[in-house]
Amino acid sequence: MDSVSLMKRVDTKFIIHTDQLPQLLDNIYNDYKVLEINQNRVMTYKSNYFDTPNANLYLLHHNGKASRVKVRIRNYVESNLFFLEVKQKSNKGNTKKSRIAIQSLNEKLDEKSLSFIHKLTGKNYPLKKSINNQFNRFTLVNNQMTERVTIDTNLSYNAIPFDENLVIIELKQSRHNRHSSVHASLKNLGIQPMRISKYCMGMAKNYPSLKQNSFKSKFKKITKITNS
Repeated sequence: MDSVSLMKRVDTKFIIHTDQLPQLLDNIYNDYKVLEINQNRVMTYKSNYFDTPNANLYLLHHNGKASRVKVRIRNYVESNLFFLEVKQKSNKGNTKKSRIAIQSLNEKLDEKSLSFIHKLTGKNYPLKKSINNQFNRFTLVNNQMTERVTIDTNLSYNAIPFDENLVIIELKQSRHNRHSSVHASLKNLGIQPMRISKYCMGMAKNYPSLKQNSFKSKFKKITKITNS
């Protein structure tokens, strides 16, 4: 599976209701395999996100800046692995994820972590923990081993569930391909791509005083989908 790890990639995201998931999986059954690690197919992810005191990294996304950064420590629970992860979005729409192994789901960034972030971004962000989240994920890999599809459910922030009917699908490709089986199947179900960020969703929901005008239409659309 290393050949499709896609640390540098194009991400396309979709939101569906949990009731739509069985139909989608049935439609693409012959085109994908389920990733299994240590006999686990459904994985638990726990993440601590970091931002500046003024939430500058959140605001880069909110304000539509093409180049932006996310910083998190993620615990891959079933594998008992911990990584500091830095996601960088370029002005060409590509996402690059860089990471280093660490020992635990730290609440603070140590000097090694800060040095890693500076080396990647060229900036000394005054970072502190901003929010945590948790969700379950299973991953599909297409038969050609050229793309991954992650399917996330049971999303919560700071231990508070976001919406039990919410499913977030991310199609990860080396280059955007609308002819992907999952992309075509979602289109047939009337599901269009949506530019969203789990980090920004959580920040906006948990910190109402943050600027979030540009996200309001997306939140309304998500609510419409999950309440249907």
